[in-house]
Amino acid sequence: MSLSGKTAIITGSNSGIGLGVARALAGAGANVILNSFTDNDEDHALADEIAKAHNVTARYIKADMSKGEECRKLIEEAGACDILVNNAGIQHVAPIDEFPADKWDAIIAINMSSAFHCTAAALPMMRKAGWGRVVNIASAHGLTASPYKSAYVTAKHGVVGMTKTVALETAKEDITVNAICPGYVKTPLVEAQIPDTAKKYDMSEEEVIEKVILERQPSKEFATVEQIGGTAVFLCSAEAAQITGTTISIDGGWTAL
Repeated sequence: MSLSGKTAIITGSNSGIGLGVARALAGAGANVILNSFTDNDEDHALADEIAKAHNVTARYIKADMSKGEECRKLIEEAGACDILVNNAGIQHVAPIDEFPADKWDAIIAINMSSAFHCTAAALPMMRKAGWGRVVNIASAHGLTASPYKSAYVTAKHGVVGMTKTVALETAKEDITVNAICPGYVKTPLVEAQIPDTAKKYDMSEEEVIEKVILERQPSKEFATVEQIGGTAVFLCSAEAAQITGTTISIDGGWTAL
């Protein structure tokens, strides 16, 4: 599944799922653009590390995904976009009547509207090149719901809906648009929550993983960033050329319930 010569932009990719996807695409030969809202030496060092490890070109570009103009500027500054992975996201948990309005606005902007702005800016580049792949990192919460996550669930459902719409708009072109819907993924952010959650519920860390964090994930195993990255590579391959407008769940059976 060689992606040699292709340029991939991955939003929110200096850690977690985004970084895992970037590494997988680079491993398949794609040049990659990393992104987040920070601009630290560590961010640029990650790009250098990926470039050396996979013998590709890798750059880090700062852009705040809560701002539409910066989303579009990211695509423009990259100069090319054969593969767009809309991954940037944040979370906040609260009952809807107590949900802070600023948190709602930020989640909708970063998790959903950024995908709109980046896709709108990238499609002309893909059409000019005659080839393109859009991979939206949605969530199991793009297909089902949980209480106290109204903004996140709304945004991820919106991303799934946009995926279908843009796929129909590009169906006669060599451009595909799909969404990956992970369940709980083992990232540094999730791992860091386990000890505190164990203390809160007076459980062992193993019990917390099975009975609290992975309560709705029937496999009782985390998905991995490598699995999500491998799925993204497949969706960019020639073998997946007729897969468009759909969702692929990586959730250990969560949405089968």
